[in-house]
Amino acid sequence: MHFLWSHHKYILVVLKDERRDLYEDVLGLCKILKPHEGKFRKRQCLWWDVQNLTTWPQVTSPMRVVRSQETYFVRRQATKELTLETSEWMWVTNLPPSLASTELVVRLGHARWDIENYGFNELVNGWHADHVYKHDPYAIEALYLVVFIAFNIFHAFLFLNVKPEFRKRKTEAFWIRVFIAEIYPKGLKNKHVRAP
Repeated sequence: MHFLWSHHKYILVVLKDERRDLYEDVLGLCKILKPHEGKFRKRQCLWWDVQNLTTWPQVTSPMRVVRSQETYFVRRQATKELTLETSEWMWVTNLPPSLASTELVVRLGHARWDIENYGFNELVNGWHADHVYKHDPYAIEALYLVVFIAFNIFHAFLFLNVKPEFRKRKTEAFWIRVFIAEIYPKGLKNKHVRAP
């Protein structure tokens, strides 16, 4: 954190170690501070935004903690019954409220899971990024850089150039086949292509 702060970068990390003084202090302060209501996706939320905290001994600059208690319904797969679930999140950041509202901090904090669930999951399952062809460190790094670049270019093109109406109800596999058809207009006879 000191390294990022010294390079004028903002930080947003999950605060989940209940033994930390900062975690305990925020829980104590939340008992006396009134939360404000919010909404994230379809979840009803109670948000606390505690600022100027200096009780993290390893961090010398004041930090801000955003706490979110989220309530939502989940349909159980076996019984089809709706049950009410509650989850709690805390994020520590040095982003000032003038740059990031409480709602934005919550959205950014949850975006980390979107990157993991959609980005890395798709890279492994759809782009075969879990298989390394050569076990040299430079080859591994080059493979992943090429895969990341291809992944980003594909998604940038798809979401920035194809209108949302055209993307509806069409899978990414469909768009991959469209792209391949554009690259090889005469077909793929005698060409082995593994998409993506």
